[in-house]
Amino acid sequence: MSHPTLLLVHGWAFDRHFWDPLCQDLGDYPCATVDLGFYGEPEIPVVDGPALAVGHSLGFPWLLRHLPEQCTGLVAINAFPRFTASKDFPEGVPRGQLRAMQRDMAKAPERALADFQARCGVDYSATGTPHWEALKEGLGWLQQWDERERLHDLFAPLLVLAGEHDPIVPLNMTQAAFSQCRQAEFHWYEDGHLLPCAASAWCAAHIRAFVTAL
Repeated sequence: MSHPTLLLVHGWAFDRHFWDPLCQDLGDYPCATVDLGFYGEPEIPVVDGPALAVGHSLGFPWLLRHLPEQCTGLVAINAFPRFTASKDFPEGVPRGQLRAMQRDMAKAPERALADFQARCGVDYSATGTPHWEALKEGLGWLQQWDERERLHDLFAPLLVLAGEHDPIVPLNMTQAAFSQCRQAEFHWYEDGHLLPCAASAWCAAHIRAFVTAL
């Protein structure tokens, strides 16, 4: 049985090697990893044939903007179609919190980056030198992007993998973000924002089951 190619997109402050643990656990699946360029040059592979779009955190709204032509389904891990709060999405992150992070990035970028990664709860070190302008641009994406309408217009099946005590994307934010997706399949882990690293086997098992049911 042939599997769809996994098109994997990491979140803010990480790189394509973020997916290494999950790719190992899904060794029989072809994987194409996008690198958004936060630590060097961006790499955007082109997938020919059926693809399962898998996005972590900021990587999920990026995918909604750049879906492969033959997308058979979507997987949102610690993710969201909109990050910041609004009148119709009060569960989002307050805009003031993100603006404070942007100010910190302007004044002391190394410390701001280290503080964010520490909040994520996993000792992860990206390869290469931080590309500060790209990281600042990524914060702008988090502040501006709202892909809820695009998500709701899609007919592709959706798998949502989330942490019950995610310090970046809380449980109520996840529930509200995907509340209008009637066919969404939810699975909850104990905690953590970096499930593809901290719980790669758990993520892989749910992705396998999801693909089998497509």
